[in-house]
Amino acid sequence: MIKKLLFSILLVVSSFGYSQINGTVTNAQNEPLPYVNIYLKNANTGTTSNGDGVYNLNVGKLGKHVVTFQFLGYTTQDIEIDIKKFPFTLNAVLTEETTSLDEVVLNAKTNPADRIIREVIKSKPQILDKQREYTADFYSRGLWRVENAPEKFFGQEIGDLGGGLDSTRTGIVYLSETISKIAYKAPDDFKEVITASKVSGDSNGFSFNSAQEADFSFYNNTLEIQAQLVSPIADNAFNYYTYKLIGTFKTDNKLINKIQVTPKRKNDRVFEGLLYVVEDDWQLYGVELTTTGSAIQVPFVESLVFKHNFKYDEIQELWVKISQSIDFSFKLFGFGGNGRFSAVYSNYDFNPKFDRTSFTNEVLSFKPEANTKDSAFWQQIRPIPLTSAERQDYVIKDSLQEKRDSKPYKDSVDTAHNKFRLGDILMGYSFQNTYDRWRLSYDPVLTSVAFNTIQGFNASAGINYSTWTENYKQATNVSLAANYGLDEERLRVTGRFAKRFDRIKNTTLALAAGTQTQQFNSEQPISTLENSFATLIWKKNYAKFYELDFARLTFSQEVVNGLQLTVQAGYEKRSPLFNTTDQTFFDWDFPYTSNNPLNPQDFTNPSFETHSLAKFNLQAVVNFDQKYMSYPDGKFKVDDSKYPTLYLTAEQTLGATNSDYNFTELKAEIRQELTLGNKGDFGYAVTGGTFLNAENISFVDYQHFNGNQTFVNLRNQRLTGFNAMPYYDFSTNNSFLEAHIEHNFKGFILGKVPALRALNLNLVTGVHTLLTNENKPYTEFNIGVDNLGFGKLKFLRVDYVRSFNGPNKEGTFVFGISF
Repeated sequence: MIKKLLFSILLVVSSFGYSQINGTVTNAQNEPLPYVNIYLKNANTGTTSNGDGVYNLNVGKLGKHVVTFQFLGYTTQDIEIDIKKFPFTLNAVLTEETTSLDEVVLNAKTNPADRIIREVIKSKPQILDKQREYTADFYSRGLWRVENAPEKFFGQEIGDLGGGLDSTRTGIVYLSETISKIAYKAPDDFKEVITASKVSGDSNGFSFNSAQEADFSFYNNTLEIQAQLVSPIADNAFNYYTYKLIGTFKTDNKLINKIQVTPKRKNDRVFEGLLYVVEDDWQLYGVELTTTGSAIQVPFVESLVFKHNFKYDEIQELWVKISQSIDFSFKLFGFGGNGRFSAVYSNYDFNPKFDRTSFTNEVLSFKPEANTKDSAFWQQIRPIPLTSAERQDYVIKDSLQEKRDSKPYKDSVDTAHNKFRLGDILMGYSFQNTYDRWRLSYDPVLTSVAFNTIQGFNASAGINYSTWTENYKQATNVSLAANYGLDEERLRVTGRFAKRFDRIKNTTLALAAGTQTQQFNSEQPISTLENSFATLIWKKNYAKFYELDFARLTFSQEVVNGLQLTVQAGYEKRSPLFNTTDQTFFDWDFPYTSNNPLNPQDFTNPSFETHSLAKFNLQAVVNFDQKYMSYPDGKFKVDDSKYPTLYLTAEQTLGATNSDYNFTELKAEIRQELTLGNKGDFGYAVTGGTFLNAENISFVDYQHFNGNQTFVNLRNQRLTGFNAMPYYDFSTNNSFLEAHIEHNFKGFILGKVPALRALNLNLVTGVHTLLTNENKPYTEFNIGVDNLGFGKLKFLRVDYVRSFNGPNKEGTFVFGISF
């Protein structure tokens, strides 16, 4: 261990031997200046100082050069040097920029800042057109630091987070770097090839830093940061911001305007801070803008600070972004932290001569051996030197990795984790062997206690065995679960085997069998928790069950990009069930309904006769033009498609003991969610289907719809269900058409109402409708607010729902959860 530490320290110290030009940037008070842009004048070579003000600049040859030091708020400095040998040390002292209004002709009737912003907005089409396509080199570094982390979070032990936390529970928990080649062609073609990837403490790790995810341009009207935030130079920016010209200064004979940006309304989806605009060019010279967790509606985020720096490209007559940093801080449940994502762009080519093969649906990939680059490689190539804290994190975690990967260490951790405590009988227990990659766990009875009128109080217990390969490329799970109902005095057991073969095509195979109680609607529109409360407190036993004996085999695979096929074959025996208890917490003066969803007052006759059959199901999920990221250990979908997702399902039953119960069902659904800039999120789903030879099928196999008859909606089924429709009144064995539309204005409306602005609420509206052959069309409208809550916990939603041809024609309120 000591030898490895000393070796790592020597490598860090020797890094300056590769830097060629290195030094420190300070201010007049000898304080280091972090994230200063340093580049060769009239060249593509550039870098940024680190958090300690230290920089390394790679230069291709000896001789005379002009090195430019650019830092927002400080005077840009050009230093001419003559390099005789490498390494060459060059320190710089920057002075704070002095601004004046001498260059500006003031007019009492005109705000000079408004004039400048209007010129920038008018110039945006030409600016964007000049960078319609390009290639560039990209460097990214991501860092997360946690302060005062608890020992446990929601009952789960946190540990030291991979060696990142010290004795005060503070430290770096994530540090990663990437080097990549990027290519872009408007409007949305993008490609990134990562040539080098490094993750602190994981020599085989692949960084999730991505150039596309870091692509924030204030020339766009909105920037997507959880919500859509309005840019200070958006086409409609004057509806959201006021501007003030603080002063001007010159650099390279260019006049730079320093403009203060202030939101008109505090809780709009906006920024505040400074813009630096080049006079006559009407382009951005720099950006220092801040937004808050309140603006993006992630309350535990305290701030996000964006800093962009631009450099003039004489050929393109364009100020191009050469560096970007995003600083953030967060706080939740007494602990918090901060971090920074830094990016450096270099070697732009605005005439790349793309052809038809230049872009595919693969937006990110890794070069072979990208994660095997040694320290010498990184010391030579990284444009931003490591800070002392980052160097220490690499040294400590890289040194600890071999130890933590060893069998003795993992066994010692498992020994501590595997200790059995008396409370584990009630709360659950797991035994793991991390080195051999397997885990055996017990699902406790206490957390599964429920109530229904079929079983009375019932509870489940289960055993799960899991094993996996390195990086979870493959995984296997075997589980056994038992459920017992006290009033019914019946034990039911189910088992399941599932194996994932890869994470590229997402190939999975599952076998399940056993006996269980099953809601007639297999999507379980009313949850176990909701039904238990509704039954025991309000005597509303909405859930209706039958007994299912089954054996089922399922295979799923992505056969081509964007097309996932799932095939399922199984045997089922269905038996009716009857109420066995009338127990309740409150003695209401009305009885429970029966377990017959067709006739809730019939306690004698079941809704179907006992039968068995074979069932085959084929589903295709089509993601048109699916973009994806290829990692060596998996493929990950990018959720930004312009097209809806299509679901196609065909179901066939055979060999039913009652031949009337054989049928065919065909179903199709399209679903899409769109972001409409700062005006919120819009979603829709349309499902249609039909049955063949299904006139007398079992009610089990009807098409059921996700209704809701309680005052709560915990399933967040805004595009797949209804807020106030009875669970089984509209079930059908004929053709049907179901549609859901909902729009979340994300503060676009309520954020402009003075009395409500401070609450940071979202207005939500929707319409849901169902057409069947047997009933009149069912339609309901909802209007409500979400982002309700307390302090930093904002996850509640309230809707007023009014239905037509349903039980809530006078309207009702539904309370739900929205994450």
